[in-house]
Amino acid sequence: MKRTIIKIDEELCNGCGNCVPNCHEGALQIIDGKARLISDLFCDGLGACIGHCPEGAITMEEREAEPYDEIKVMELMVPKGRNTILAHLEHLRDHNETELLKQAINYIKENKVDMSPKNDENAHKHTHSHAQPQAFNNLNEARAAVAPPSSGCGGGCPGSKAIDFNIDLNKVNEAVSQAKVMPETVASADAPSELRQWPVQLHLLNPQAGYFKNADVVLAADCVAFSMGNFHNQYLKGKTLAIACPKLDSNKESYVEKLTSMITQSNINTLSVVMMEVPCCGGLVQMATMARQQSGKNIPIKKSVISLQGEVLSEEWV
Repeated sequence: MKRTIIKIDEELCNGCGNCVPNCHEGALQIIDGKARLISDLFCDGLGACIGHCPEGAITMEEREAEPYDEIKVMELMVPKGRNTILAHLEHLRDHNETELLKQAINYIKENKVDMSPKNDENAHKHTHSHAQPQAFNNLNEARAAVAPPSSGCGGGCPGSKAIDFNIDLNKVNEAVSQAKVMPETVASADAPSELRQWPVQLHLLNPQAGYFKNADVVLAADCVAFSMGNFHNQYLKGKTLAIACPKLDSNKESYVEKLTSMITQSNINTLSVVMMEVPCCGGLVQMATMARQQSGKNIPIKKSVISLQGEVLSEEWV
């Protein structure tokens, strides 16, 4: 599948770093004095970094970018040198992509990629200091990073860093039992969140993230959770969430592509579209059905319509 993604002209790039904090996905870093796209996997193609490049070194191009192939990415990373490889590994680690990280490390081992430090004074002199990767000094440290980090966000963007929340529902049930109250009472007083991952906005989501694998996915309009007080318990429990606004969001074509990737690459089980009763929300169902058609897989899609007061008006399989 073709999609839009950024392209960096290394001849024009002066390594100023203005683009880095404006990449919402945390996919850009300054390595060896040049802006580098650490991984195609986390570039959403929105081009938020373009207007911040004083040299005009960043443009957009349309190319084949799906399905994602870690081996092909590593083939592109290796010629760029050790620092870029380490930054890529760190980026995978920070986004909890442990399976892809294992593939990358296995590629390094099987192809005997030289990961020994090299004395490159020129590269160190021109590398942007705050973006220099420090997470791994050798392959052993990179291999150790397959285990999820206990704290910190490393080089990833805190707002879009992928997080899989492990909620201990047994503890919740135990607390309910000990208090000898009905679950409804607990829900109304201090209801635990049923959110299982971060981020949730569809533009920021990686459709091949681990929490989408064989998952039941909820595609909800932005306004639903504010209108429906019981949204977490009724629709979100045990599911993976994506939110979008079909009226105000831009580049909705990428939404269809991401939903298609969830179906074809992550093999999601079901897709539940939860929308408001207002007409503009119908775009969510259109995107979901288009993605199903493009995928060629007859995945079950359920449409739920919520009133402005948070009542469930209708539910049907489409």
